Amino acid sequence: MTGDLAPAPAPAARTAWTTLPYGTHPDQVTEVTVPDGTSGPVPLVVLLHGGVWREPHDRVHIRPLAAALTASGLLVASTEYRRVGGAGGWPQTFEDVALATDTVPDLIESAGLAQVDRGAVVLVGHSAGGHLALWAAVRHLTAPHAPGHRSTPLPVAGVVPLAGVVALSSLQRTGPDADSVERLMGGDPLTVPDRYAAGDPTLLGAPRAGRCSCTARWTRRSPSARRATTRRPTPASSWWSCRAPGTSRSSTPPPPRGPRCSMPCGPPCTGPGPASPAQCPGRAGHDTRRYRRRTEAGAHGTRRR
Repeated sequence: MTGDLAPAPAPAARTAWTTLPYGTHPDQVTEVTVPDGTSGPVPLVVLLHGGVWREPHDRVHIRPLAAALTASGLLVASTEYRRVGGAGGWPQTFEDVALATDTVPDLIESAGLAQVDRGAVVLVGHSAGGHLALWAAVRHLTAPHAPGHRSTPLPVAGVVPLAGVVALSSLQRTGPDADSVERLMGGDPLTVPDRYAAGDPTLLGAPRAGRCSCTARWTRRSPSARRATTRRPTPASSWWSCRAPGTSRSSTPPPPRGPRCSMPCGPPCTGPGPASPAQCPGRAGHDTRRYRRRTEAGAHGTRRR
């Protein structure tokens, strides 16, 4: 059957790129493609390839995507990094991605290739590259001594994980590539928990992508206040709410790690960065209405409209 398949047509024209080193290792390079006819600041896509973080899979296979993005008018930096089976793994792979995302915009401008629109930098990663892209956006939440940590990383307008393998701990437990995760991290979550705590973006929190976070406080709500909010009789159990400007979240029982959490604020604000999901168990994707439906259905059966 495979012999009957026609090869994919070659692109009409090959997009030229400029290779810039961001470190001394041969894998510490980025391929920059510049759209035609650009003038002034140009939006930048920092592109990270996939391939389960392993040495045989490099940036070559993602060049068609880089060319397509460039053809749409975007400046693209397809970034290589050290990988498992070569010089990569923990912590080298993470250090490379951190170094590249922090320095690539300056390298592009220093080489005279283009002027980067610093307010329109987006991280895009495919598969394992999606994990690295998301991690690069939240590494300010890691411990100060963790590989790649920086309190003020490159500000990004967004993160796009394409089929991203972002939950390392979950993949190691249930996924088909558990061995790849362990090779990357140098062990499983039980033997090297600190590495997973620093390298799994789903354990860190929300990225700084176009909005900031303010710190809110968990407060106990009385049963009467809960009834007023839900407009239905509810059990007289403890109910806790976490509120910040323009937001509302709830949790029962109260959060296990102290009284403070962080919530997205919407408009720009000042304050400390977001806490980890463990400190605010309802903040990631938690909808108050869904919460009410669940609690009311459990206590009273079908909810009345």
